[in-house]
Amino acid sequence: MEKLRTAMDFCIRHQKILGYSIVSLLTAASEYIFSSVAFKCPCNSWNTVYGCVFLLVPAFVLFLLGYMINARVWLLVTGRCSPENQCSCDSCGNFRKVLMPVTASALVAPFTWIAVALLSASFYECAASRSSFIGKLVCRDIEKPVNASLEKIPCDKELSEEIGKFCSLQAQSQIAGWLLIAIIMTLALIATCFSRCFSPVSYFQLMFWKIYLKKEREVFEIKAKDHAAKLAERNVHFFFEPADPAPFWTPRNEDWQKISFPYGFNTKEQHYSMIHKYVNTNRGKASSEDQIHTVLGFVDEAHASESGF
Repeated sequence: MEKLRTAMDFCIRHQKILGYSIVSLLTAASEYIFSSVAFKCPCNSWNTVYGCVFLLVPAFVLFLLGYMINARVWLLVTGRCSPENQCSCDSCGNFRKVLMPVTASALVAPFTWIAVALLSASFYECAASRSSFIGKLVCRDIEKPVNASLEKIPCDKELSEEIGKFCSLQAQSQIAGWLLIAIIMTLALIATCFSRCFSPVSYFQLMFWKIYLKKEREVFEIKAKDHAAKLAERNVHFFFEPADPAPFWTPRNEDWQKISFPYGFNTKEQHYSMIHKYVNTNRGKASSEDQIHTVLGFVDEAHASESGF
């Protein structure tokens, strides 16, 4: 039991990294299955188009899917186009600040797809075998008769081995794949260091903050279910009774709107969530001193989880 608790604590502390790792592994497995089952290079003038479609279109679909499953996107856009919520310069600025880390998260799966596809070399070999750029610049040492038959490389192993002595498309693809991985990891490390460096709170306060949000989400779910059950029981009961029901307080639309704004950190007020801010100030609205910080993005993610997204 103690080992299980230790494992659970480890997963909770590193849930973001573990989440990215799981997404990357699933994407890599999908690419392997996809390239083995569905991909078959035509070995004609369609090579470049066919290879590029298999390399880039699934990555674009995964990018859109990353936006769709990100809770912060729906927290930000839900109800923002209604007449009661007029768009302002501050809200547009907050939208841009939230959009940057959301985009970075959505790019994990697409870049994983492209990197794994380049390492396997099937898509690149098909696309590059018909490319005039590859034929003239990268493989310029090959004789013209052989150069003209580059498009047959994906379908002819003997020709691939012969031309591979002068121009290995698989080697080019794998080099590009490892370079892409190195660049992504370097940029991710730099971005993480910058976001942590400019964090408005300390490391241990961030740890406490995440613990608080976990407990708040658990309590919110319990209270929400209990409140919904009581409201449903009251309404159904008096539907079958001729008497008028007693007043039953439930949060108004304005109250829900106030706790649905993206979280903004204020150095003068210590609030750990929008619910915390609403309870303490009875306003919940963002002030001009609230600032969106990338390192505090987990607050909105936990907040959206409370809403069921």
